[in-house]
This record gives sequence, C-alpha cells and structure tokens, in this order.
Amino acid sequence: MLNTLLSLQSILPLWLKIAIAFSWLVIVIFTAWLVSRFNQTNPELIRKIVHIGIGHIILIAWWLDIPGIVGIIASIVASIVTLLSYIFPILPGIDNVGRRSLGTFFYAVSIGVLVAWFWYSQQPEYAAIGIMIMSWGDGLAALIGQNFGKHKYQIFGSQKSWEGSLTVTIVSYIICSLILLASQGNIWQIWVVSSVVALLSTALEAVAFLGIDNLTVPIGSAGIAYFLIQFLTNANVTN
Repeated sequence: MLNTLLSLQSILPLWLKIAIAFSWLVIVIFTAWLVSRFNQTNPELIRKIVHIGIGHIILIAWWLDIPGIVGIIASIVASIVTLLSYIFPILPGIDNVGRRSLGTFFYAVSIGVLVAWFWYSQQPEYAAIGIMIMSWGDGLAALIGQNFGKHKYQIFGSQKSWEGSLTVTIVSYIICSLILLASQGNIWQIWVVSSVVALLSTALEAVAFLGIDNLTVPIGSAGIAYFLIQFLTNANVTN
C-alpha cells in the first residue's frame, strides 16, 4: 500500500494531483447540496457535512504530496471568499445557521497556517492532526450536542453540552493516535501525546465565540502534538 502511494506521488503530474483534490471538494459540496434538497429544516447539518468533508483535503494533499505553496494559495483565496461571505451572502448555505460567525474564515486560515508550518519542515502529519481534529471533533460535537446534549454549560456566553465536549475528546484522541501511529510507528509517546491533545482540543473547542475554535483547535492541537512528540522522544533518547 505504501509503495503504491509513493508511486502515485512520483508518477502523477501536479495538475492531476490538484484536479483530484478539487474533485473531492466538488463531491463534498454536491453532497451537501443534495442533502439540502431533502432536508431544508436543519442548516447546521448541511454546514457540518461541508465542515467535515472539506477537512479531508489535508489528507489528500499529504498522500499526493501536493506542494505547500498550492495549499497556501488555496487557503488565501478561500479566506478572502469566506470573509466576504461574512459581509455578503456569497455562501448562504454554509454561513447562515442562525448566528454570526467567522468560523468558515478561520477554517480556511488554519489550513494555510498549518500547511506553511509543517509542509516545509517535512512533517505534514501534524497539519493533518490539527485539521482532522477540527473537522471531525468540532463537526461531530455540534451534531451530537444539538441532538443528544442534555447537560448544558456556558463559557463566555457560548452554550455547550458535556455530551458534545466528550465527543471532541474521544474523536481527538482517536484521530491523533491513528495519524501518529501511521507516521511515527507504535511508540509509547503516542498514547501520552494523544491524551494531552484530546484534552486540549476539548478545552479550546469549548471557547468558541465567533467561531474562533476553527483557528485555535487545529493550530493548538497540531502544535502541542508536535512539541510533545519532540520533547518526549528527545528525553527518551537522552535517558
């Protein structure tokens, strides 16, 4: 499987890699549109389909070894579009969920920041950790919290549920563990780092005014995973 992936990275031309990534975005948006045709009463569901689906673009970019500059440029363009959509109804199906939020803008920015940080240091797995935790952790937390959240709490005026927060913790731990296992191998540090990342992601997701969690969760979780792995592995070597 790994040899096949490496062959794809070296054989496929850049334009085709970009076309594959773009095709995935089209599939996600089309799926959201299709669901909206049959479910017009729950705009949050449509938004989370896009939120979760688009996050997988980081895995496609990693697996196909798409250059970092492509991701950065795409992030800048998306940031401009989503920021304009905050003012003008460019993306009403994504932004109109009954509250004013810069979440989609922060989402686009976070992808660019993490690609710029980790692509050029040849450690894209940490960018993948951050984006996938934001996509699945935050996305499922909202859906679980709204549909099954019976135990509410508030932080800075933002209402959350313990059920949603627990979802973030579990999902973050699973995502971090799987990605680190795939990239680092089965070392004991992974389980410690994943636990810390899960707790930090949960705390950052709870502080979600104006959608700022779409920036703090991915950057915070990726950053702490990176620094803890470096610290723990270096300490282990020293001892």
